Amino acid sequence: MYDAIVVGARCAGAPTALLLARAGYRVLLLDKAAYGSDTLSTHLVHQPGVAALARWGLLERVRASGCPPIERAVYEVADIHIEGCARGVEGQRAGFAPRRHVLDALLVDAATSAGAEYRDHCRVTGLLRDDGGRVVGVEGSHGGRAFTERAHLVIGADGMRSTVARLAAAPYTARDPRLTCAYYTYWQDVPADLELYERPGGWVATVPTNDAATLVLAYFPQARFAEVRTDAHRAYMEQIRATAPALHDRLAGAKPTERLHGCGDQENFFRQPTGPGWVLVGDAAHHKDSITARGISDAFQQVEALVEAVTGTLGGDPALLDAALARFAEDARARLVPGYEATLGAARLDPHEQRLSLLRAVQSDPELTAIYLDMVAGIASASALYTPRLLALL
Repeated sequence: MYDAIVVGARCAGAPTALLLARAGYRVLLLDKAAYGSDTLSTHLVHQPGVAALARWGLLERVRASGCPPIERAVYEVADIHIEGCARGVEGQRAGFAPRRHVLDALLVDAATSAGAEYRDHCRVTGLLRDDGGRVVGVEGSHGGRAFTERAHLVIGADGMRSTVARLAAAPYTARDPRLTCAYYTYWQDVPADLELYERPGGWVATVPTNDAATLVLAYFPQARFAEVRTDAHRAYMEQIRATAPALHDRLAGAKPTERLHGCGDQENFFRQPTGPGWVLVGDAAHHKDSITARGISDAFQQVEALVEAVTGTLGGDPALLDAALARFAEDARARLVPGYEATLGAARLDPHEQRLSLLRAVQSDPELTAIYLDMVAGIASASALYTPRLLALL
C-alpha cells in the first residue's frame, strides 16, 4: 500500500514524487515513456521555477549539465525594442532552459534518491475504486505483465492528454479555442539571449540550451496549420525572416542539429483537478499555449502547493484529504487564471495599439523594463507595472 501513486514522471510528476518522498511518504512513480527520453517542449524555466529548483537543491545540477543561465531578455514588436533583465525572485534573476531529457532525468534521479520507487515503460489502464467509488489505486501493464497497486492518493501528472483525467472522467471547467501552432528546432553555435519577436500573425523566439545549442521557435495562427504543415521547413524559415529578419541573417550559413519538431494541438483549458482519492497536477489539470513558456514553472508551483496541502492527511481520514485537495484546487485556479489570460492574449498574435503605447513607455525606462520582464516570467502581475513612473510617461 503506497501513500501516493504518481502517474507521469516529467516536470510535474517527478518533483511531486520527490517532495512527497522527502516528506516521508511511500511513493510509486510511473511513466509510460523511457527514462531520459525527450518530449515536445519549449523547456524554458522562468525565474519562479528556477527558485523552486534552488529550494529543492537541484539548481546546481542543472548548471552542471552545461545549461547556460539566461541573464538577458530581448523583446521586439513594431518599433519597440525592450532589453534587460527581470528583477527576479528569491535572488534568482536568470532563467534556464535545460533540454527535457536532461531536466526530466535529473528530477527522476532526485525522486528515487529521496526514496520514491520508479517504473518506466509502465502503462496505466484503469483506476481501482472501493465500494463507495473512491479511487484507491491503479491497474496497468509493465514489462508485458498486468499489475495492480493501491494507494491513499492517485496523482495524475501525465500531461495534456492525461489518462488519469480520462479515467476519472474529470470535466473541463474552462476551455478556449486553440490559437497557435508552433515549429522549432535547434541550431548550433548561434549565440542568443531569450529573444522574443512579434508581429501581426507571427511570433519567433530564441532560447539558449545545453550543448551550445539555441532553440529557435516559430509560431503561426492555428488557422494556418493545415497550410504550414504541407511545407513546414519553408514556412518556418519564412516566419523567421518576416518576423525577426536580423535573426534570420544570423542563421545564414548555420544548420539545424535536429529535424523540425511541430505541434498544432496546443489546447487551452482547465479541468476539474480533484475528486475522491485523485488529483491532477501540471498540464493534466491546466494547459495553455506554449507561447509564454509558463508550463514548467507553473507545474513546479502547483507541485509545491499540492504537497503542502496533503502533508499530514495521507493515510488518515479520507474526508480531511478531500478537504485539503479542494482547498488546493481553489487556490491553484486563482493563481493560474491571470497567466492563462495573459497567454491567450499573446497567442492571438495581434498586438493592439493600447499595448504598444504602453510598451513604448516601458522601453525608455530600465526600472519599468525590469518590472515588465518580471511580468513575462510570471513573477509580477500587470498591475505592478502601473506605477507613477509609468503614468508620467504615458
